[in-house]
Amino acid sequence: MAKHKFILSGGGTGGHIYPAIAIANELESRFPDAEILFVGAKDKMEMQKVPQAGYKIEGLWIAGLQRKLTLQNAMFPFKLLSSLWKSRKIIKKFKPDVVIGTGGFASGPLLQMANSMNIPTVIQEQNSYPGITNKLLSKKANSICVAYDNLERFFPADKMILTGNPVRQDLLDIQEKRKEAIEYFNLDPSKKTLLVLGGSLGARRINQLIEKELTNLLSLKVQVIWQCGKFYLEDYKNQNRHNVQVTAFIERMDLVYAAADVIISRAGASSVSELCIVGKPVIFIPSPNVAEDHQTKNAEAIVNKKGAILLKESQLDEDFSLVFESLIKDQGKQDQLSENIKLLAKPKATEQIVDEIIKLVQSRKL
Repeated sequence: MAKHKFILSGGGTGGHIYPAIAIANELESRFPDAEILFVGAKDKMEMQKVPQAGYKIEGLWIAGLQRKLTLQNAMFPFKLLSSLWKSRKIIKKFKPDVVIGTGGFASGPLLQMANSMNIPTVIQEQNSYPGITNKLLSKKANSICVAYDNLERFFPADKMILTGNPVRQDLLDIQEKRKEAIEYFNLDPSKKTLLVLGGSLGARRINQLIEKELTNLLSLKVQVIWQCGKFYLEDYKNQNRHNVQVTAFIERMDLVYAAADVIISRAGASSVSELCIVGKPVIFIPSPNVAEDHQTKNAEAIVNKKGAILLKESQLDEDFSLVFESLIKDQGKQDQLSENIKLLAKPKATEQIVDEIIKLVQSRKL
C-alpha cells in the first residue's frame, strides 16, 4: 500500500504551531510510516519549534500585511508571488494526500495552491472570530474544523465540524501530577500558587501589572510562577526572589498547570482550549493588539458560560487588585469557575480532526 503523505502549515505564534504539531503527532500514531512535511514562514518561530518536535519544515518568504504604509507592505505582492510559486513546487514534489492549515501567514499561499491543484485541504480554525486568510480559503476547503459555535456567518455551514482545538496530550491527566509538580517547581504546598502566562513571546501589559502588584500578591500568601516571555526576561529577571519564579519559557506546561491554583493568561485560542482542559480558575487579560480583537471574543465565549473572569487591559489599574483578592480568598468561587470551565473542554479534538483528514484520504483513494 502506498505511504500516506501530509503537509501541515501553521505558524507565526505558538497558537498556530502547537495545534499543527498535535495533529502531526496523531497522524503519525495512526500511520507510523506516513511522510509528514511542514511549511512555515522563513523567519518565524516554527522554523525552530517544528524541527525540535522531530518534523521537517520548508520556509516560505511571506509576512502579513501591516496596518499602516510600510516597506513590508510594498514588498507583500512579491512575497506572495514567491510563496505561491514555492508552494506549488513543494506540492508537486511531495505529492501530499491532504494539506492541513492551522492559520498563520504561510498557510495562505500553501492552501491556495493546494486548492488550485485539486489536493484536498482541511482548515483548522482556532478562534471564535476567524482571520482573513481562513475566510478566503474556506470557500475551496473540503473541511473546516472549528472550536466555537456560531461561525456560519464566516464559513460554509456544510463544511464545518465542531471539534475544538488540538491540545497537548500530557494535559489530560494533570490531576495526578500535583505532588510531582510542587516538588519540580520547589513550591510551598501550604500556599496558593499563581501562574502568570503571557503567551510564547510574552505580554508587556501583563508583565507591568505583575511587577506593580507583586508586593500585594505576596502579602496574600501567594507564590508566583511568572512566564514573562523571551523579549522581557532581561527586564524582569531581577524580580526573582523567595516565592517568585520568573522565566522566559516553561518547558513542562503539564506540571506548571498541575501546580497552579489560579491562572492569569492571555486569551489566544490555544491557551483558552488548554485552560478548559486544565480546569483551574482563570483571569483572562486579552491582548487588544490582535486582528479583529479576537482574544476578547475568545475570552467572552468562556465568561458568558461563567467559566472565567475577564479583565480588559484598560481595567487593570482600577480593578485588578480587588478582583484578584476576592477570588484568592473565596474557595467556593474558585471551585465554581473550575467546574464551569471544565464543561467547555473538548479533549478529543485532535482525534476528531484526524478522523476528518482520514475521510478525505479515503475518498481520494476510491
